[in-house]
Amino acid sequence: MTRPYAPGYRIPTDLLLKAYASGVFPMAESASDPEVFWVRPETRGIIPLDTFHVPRSLRKTMRQGRFEIRFDSDFAGVIDACAEAREERRTTWINQPIREAYIGLFGRGHCHSVEAWHEGEQVGGLYGVTLGRVFFGESMFSREADASKACLVRLVERLRERGFVLLDTQFTTPHLKRFGAIDVPRGKYERMLEEALKGDAVFFP
Repeated sequence: MTRPYAPGYRIPTDLLLKAYASGVFPMAESASDPEVFWVRPETRGIIPLDTFHVPRSLRKTMRQGRFEIRFDSDFAGVIDACAEAREERRTTWINQPIREAYIGLFGRGHCHSVEAWHEGEQVGGLYGVTLGRVFFGESMFSREADASKACLVRLVERLRERGFVLLDTQFTTPHLKRFGAIDVPRGKYERMLEEALKGDAVFFP
């Protein structure tokens, strides 16, 4: 993992896109830290789209239709919710420069959100960066059971429908491994990334 600090307190959108294209992404030590460092992990988390697994209990939730799933209807709301401190996570890596950079990418059509709504309230969501035929997942949140999981299911369906070939999760967690997430060595990941950047896929609309 490399950690050179980005100069200044702003991340130009062109620099951010070039970083993603080379397998690098930004993080911050905390929401209150104005500086950003760049990360290039030794192993990279991905979810292979052709082996994505939906747990049985979640399939039941999806059939019930409890959540209305929307795309890009409240991107700022999703990133702000992902940045909130929660009982299971007291700190967040989403600081103000990162928030501003991704909202800038959203304005250029390179960042998207998947949102779960219930009774008029946004109760879960995720967001990520798109480039070529890659979706780089960034963060997710849930205020109701299964809300963010439902967003992940709809995300994978959308990626398959639209011709995406790589779903990057940056790292793997026990939660993501339930859906089929795996770790791949950096060299292999960067070869997959290079191939997936050839051609274009449109996430929204």
